[in-house]
Amino acid sequence: MGVAAFIIAYYFYYKQKQLTEFSKKKKWILVSLRACSLFVLGLLLFGIILEHKEYKTEKPVFITLVDNSSSMLNYKDSNLVANSIEKFNGELKNRFGDRFQFENIQVGKEVISGKPNYESLESNLNEGFKYIYEKYYNSNVGGVCFISDGNFNSGVSPVYASKKIELTPIFTVGVGDTIVKRDQFVRNVAVNNIAFYKNKFPIDINIEAHRMAGTSSKVSIWKGDKRIKEEIINYGENEIDFKSILFELEANEVGFVEYTVKLDDVENESSYENNSRKFYLEVIDSRSKVLLLAKAPHPDITAIRQELEKDDNIEVESKLTSEWSGELNDISLVIVHNPTMEERLLNEKIENSATPILYIFGSQTSTDFVKAVNLGLKYPSGQRVDEVQASLNNEFQMFEVSDELKRSIQKWPPLSVRFGEISTTSGTVMISQKIGAVTKKDPILFFGKKQNRKYGVLIGEGLWRWRMLDFLEFKNTKAFNELIQKITQYLIVQRNNEPLRITLPKRYLSTKDVVINAAFYNESFEQIISPAISLKLSREGKDKLNYEFAKIGNSYVLSIGKLTPGKYSFEASTKHNGKSYNKTGVFVVEDISLEALSSNANHNVLNQIAKNSNGGFYTLNQLDKLISDIEKRKDIVNITYEESNFDDLVDWKWLCGLLILMLGGEWFIRRQGGTY
Repeated sequence: MGVAAFIIAYYFYYKQKQLTEFSKKKKWILVSLRACSLFVLGLLLFGIILEHKEYKTEKPVFITLVDNSSSMLNYKDSNLVANSIEKFNGELKNRFGDRFQFENIQVGKEVISGKPNYESLESNLNEGFKYIYEKYYNSNVGGVCFISDGNFNSGVSPVYASKKIELTPIFTVGVGDTIVKRDQFVRNVAVNNIAFYKNKFPIDINIEAHRMAGTSSKVSIWKGDKRIKEEIINYGENEIDFKSILFELEANEVGFVEYTVKLDDVENESSYENNSRKFYLEVIDSRSKVLLLAKAPHPDITAIRQELEKDDNIEVESKLTSEWSGELNDISLVIVHNPTMEERLLNEKIENSATPILYIFGSQTSTDFVKAVNLGLKYPSGQRVDEVQASLNNEFQMFEVSDELKRSIQKWPPLSVRFGEISTTSGTVMISQKIGAVTKKDPILFFGKKQNRKYGVLIGEGLWRWRMLDFLEFKNTKAFNELIQKITQYLIVQRNNEPLRITLPKRYLSTKDVVINAAFYNESFEQIISPAISLKLSREGKDKLNYEFAKIGNSYVLSIGKLTPGKYSFEASTKHNGKSYNKTGVFVVEDISLEALSSNANHNVLNQIAKNSNGGFYTLNQLDKLISDIEKRKDIVNITYEESNFDDLVDWKWLCGLLILMLGGEWFIRRQGGTY
């Protein structure tokens, strides 16, 4: 490329007639400048990259990992822990400050940096070694000092993650006393979070006892100040004994109910704080109340009632229309059979309450009543009836229908319906009439909405035959039950149209922050954030606190932080367009005192970690020996490595400057000679 640049430059100046007055020396200078400029430009255009190597030295990183859980303060030497660790870190820096880099981290529920405060209520020791492995992967980690009592109650054993930190010695320092103390405690309470009102629920209590051989105690369950269950426990001859006690209670109070499991204190226990455990049970009265109204007894009403009563979550009440007072308190669905104009006033009460309703129109139903309720249904008059089969509408999608029900509908015997044309203009048909092989548009069962209130219409009599055929053929009424249950569930379930909505878990752990979300919808059901939403919070009727939701995006968020264990009630309120909106609720904060269960240290885990990594195990009073042993180690050394760097010639500023200088010099010489 240099030769080509010289030839081009020489040829260029050889052809320049205006340079005849230039001396030979100047011409060669111009040729040289032009050739060098072309050569440099060629280098830059070719994008040449140059490699150069550097040798770097990396000091070893020495990491001090401290267990930050509250169980570190459960022992006699706990008052020495903080000072000993601080003194140890100071001595490390004094002794190895010019040889090591230092990192101090702590692990409890999670890994954080800074000084430990021993307030974490969870011990997930595995996270500490996982953090070191991920952050310092391919780094020169010279050693790790892990200071802990060895007890963990969250995650897996730290032995597994420590094995991943290969070729790094881990020095473990054991805190606490490994001697098993005389103690009994409630290890775990296994119970479902939710129970249904008036139903029974099991409680499995796990009890652990240390050095309690030959003694007995009593475990009891308390609801407030009342003892509701108890059982005597006799401990075996083993040094460590486990007991599992199963109780069965009845949920007879709706809402969050607080229970306490207690162990009677035994003489000379090392700790009595772990002899009790509180837990909360949410009791839900999820039963929906269905009211059956009929002018007179009828086998169809009996068939429907028998199927509804099979559902534990449905409470059924039957009344004659002449006996009904018109009260609809807590009624989720009204089923009206064979209504006439005499029931018109009763129907108005139902409609005014916005309660979903299922009409069953039979031979006694008057055409005037059908017109009065304004369902968009054309219904014939007269007393003549017709026998029609049922045919399922395959395009019906309001709820799922099983294949078994589809087959049964085709086989069920005919219903007796009013003779004449029956049609609907406002409903969605599920079952149509079928005569022979011809399926008509006339409905037997359809659903609709009227002023945001769901309704259903079932036309015909003889439902009891459907149920009877199911039983005769299959020895059960599964298909007929599915039809009644699906109709009921669809009509009962209501869409949430409330403008103010509060979203939060019903249970928090005392170790987690309480975060509550809110949303507000305007009259057009658009989510807005213009109104301010406030919240009043009280703990078991006391300590009322006021908060304001923050607006984030198109919703609201309130972060309260950690709360004291207990039962909390809240009331959220806001105003929009002159109207006030309120929302109330309850949640509980549970205390999981896992750290209080540790009465003795587990140094076996620490010994295993040290052994697997070619480190060493030390007690808290052997920290001076640990520093001495670190100084003797020959494997904690600097690492020198070769690093290749690549430079693009375009990035060399001096080369660009040289190019400008050469082109400028050539121009100056030509200019001085009177040419360009």
